[in-house]
Amino acid sequence: DRVEMGNAFFAKVQAEHDKLFEQMDHLRQHGGELISTAEEEQTAEFAFTMEETEAPVTTPGDSAAAQSVEEGAADNIVPITPQPGAQESFVAPKPDEMLPASAFHTEDKKRSSGESVKVSSELMEGLVNLAGETSIIRGRIEQEITDFNGVISEVGMTIDRARELLRRLDIETEAQISYRYQQAQTDGQGYEDFDPLEMDRYSTLNQLSRSLGETVSDMMDLRDSLTDRARDAETLLIQQGRINSELQESLMRTRMVPFSRMVPRLRRIVRQIAGEVGKKAELEIIGAEGEMDRTVLERMVPPLEHMLRNAVDHGLESPEQRVATGKKDTGRITIHLAREGGEVVLRLTDDGKGINLDGVKKRAIERGLMKSDAPLTDKEVMQFIFKPGFSTAEKVTQISGRGVGMDVVHSEIKQLGGNVKLHSAPGAGSQFTIRLPFTVSVNRALMVRVGEDQYAIPLNNIEGIVRVSPYELEAYYQPDAPKFEYAAQQYNMRYLGRYVHNNPIPNLTSHTKPIPVLLVRGGDHAVALQVDALLGSREVVVKSVGPQLAAVSGISGATIRGDGSVVIILDLNAVIRAEQAQLSLEENLLLEEQNAAREEVNDTPLVMVVDDSVTVRKVTSRLLERNGFDVVTAKDGMDAITQLQDLKPDVMLLDIEMPRMDGFEVATLVRHDERLQDTPIIMITSRTGEKHRDRAMSIGVNRYMGKPYQETVLLQTIEELIKQEA
Repeated sequence: DRVEMGNAFFAKVQAEHDKLFEQMDHLRQHGGELISTAEEEQTAEFAFTMEETEAPVTTPGDSAAAQSVEEGAADNIVPITPQPGAQESFVAPKPDEMLPASAFHTEDKKRSSGESVKVSSELMEGLVNLAGETSIIRGRIEQEITDFNGVISEVGMTIDRARELLRRLDIETEAQISYRYQQAQTDGQGYEDFDPLEMDRYSTLNQLSRSLGETVSDMMDLRDSLTDRARDAETLLIQQGRINSELQESLMRTRMVPFSRMVPRLRRIVRQIAGEVGKKAELEIIGAEGEMDRTVLERMVPPLEHMLRNAVDHGLESPEQRVATGKKDTGRITIHLAREGGEVVLRLTDDGKGINLDGVKKRAIERGLMKSDAPLTDKEVMQFIFKPGFSTAEKVTQISGRGVGMDVVHSEIKQLGGNVKLHSAPGAGSQFTIRLPFTVSVNRALMVRVGEDQYAIPLNNIEGIVRVSPYELEAYYQPDAPKFEYAAQQYNMRYLGRYVHNNPIPNLTSHTKPIPVLLVRGGDHAVALQVDALLGSREVVVKSVGPQLAAVSGISGATIRGDGSVVIILDLNAVIRAEQAQLSLEENLLLEEQNAAREEVNDTPLVMVVDDSVTVRKVTSRLLERNGFDVVTAKDGMDAITQLQDLKPDVMLLDIEMPRMDGFEVATLVRHDERLQDTPIIMITSRTGEKHRDRAMSIGVNRYMGKPYQETVLLQTIEELIKQEA
């Protein structure tokens, strides 16, 4: 006999296939005997009928379905051939009667070079985390070596000062010897036949100065040796960093799994839900060969299942309604998987009736989420379905209607570091666009500074970096400013502080050199983001920020710097999309006006200590920090002027005698700077003569103190000047 393989036949095959999956899941979770069903006899009959049939007769329309069933069942169905004449039911062997696993291994089965090893996911997660920790520790070692090089530089400057002092001492000693020799000859006490070098007349002080000179020379050799050792350590760190990167990439590849692993499960859900609600639906998956991080994929299974249930139950119409509106009776749901930069984009689309905007609006008004006359666009109204407890279902069913769906989906995606957007058209269907991080792995990021804070920006978010003069930037922040144009592309100019500090317009008066601008494209919107400084690119290990910050838009994670501090990793694409979606032009202008009028107030006074002595800087800094001040130090006048371009201290403590630029020059430059001219200056120096004091006061120094200073007097003077400035 032949079996006609029509729609009913394949429906039966799929139903039995789904039951087999249920049995396998039950065994995995509970073990023991298989769950019994009332249709076991029918299943057995169906299985034996399949065995007895000859070559099946198929129709062209059924070939695709047959291929689909074969693909889905090939790896999961094990055919059981009944023995001829067997009348009794098959009895499974007892555990003690089963052959040991070693009996199935023969010498013919040699291990091939491509053999796979099964490792638990927990172990792999631990290895990836350890590899990330090694990157963090390597970064901290790099920071320590950088600081060590800074100390060597300080030692070098101190040695140079000592060498100069010794040179002057030698000159003074030689002069004293010559004077004494001449004096002795004049008094008739000298030996005309002997040079002072041949007698004890040669000063012991001169011998000590020569020994000191040799010691300084030895110290210079030691400094050079330390510099060479630091350079060798940096080279080894670079090599270790290269090996560490390869290790991390290899470990990350072990975490990547194909999306196709989820395909059979998703198809089964669509079939089951469609059968329960009496609808026809087919699922098409595009790009299933793409890979995702195992953790991301596993956590995305429940949200995707829920969205598919919603698509079938809420989105698709019944076959009769679809035919009446000129559609095919079978609804179509499409999942499109693609990679865009460092993100995986999932687009779930259905060709159903779309979101019921009137129903959403009505329910939102009932719950007090919006006013009836609120000027919200359709796109904004749709976002209410992501609110907790929001549902437009008329009744609660086994599948939906409880109002605990899309808010959980949205929360889970946010915790993964992604986001979800909704687009819908009445009668045409809906599309959910889910953006997820490609992997929670080590990534290269650009470190930038905004104000006093540092942030990390993934390099795959940045199209390019340009430098623009501060005079040109001022024009772009005007109300009617044109768009910034680069390489025939137009960008909206924004200051990154607008998003992280609520400060839309930067202070450009203290900048004289070109300022870095990042070119970023978020979806359809191109933005040029100005930052205060670039701090270089480096490998960062992306760490979860936890549920407290996961809900904040624009944060994709955090990383740990070399000094142990935490740096937020920004998701610029999310920031740009959020701004375009939520803020109108009028709101932007109002926000700018409000923030322009708002001044940032720092409750902790900032004191700058400028001195070329390491000891003085350390002692003064510790004193001020113990008494509740923030302290920044500069090793000479040039270093102080460089730092003053980016900050404004409440008080400056200034030494006079310093290399490269002395205290008088620093005070003069400060008093001629519009931004800094009111900054109080306390000059602390060992030069206590009236000449130096008058020179300092003529420049505009507020107080003049000698070294060593009394701590109580210094603290009292600082507090008085801060009160006067306030």
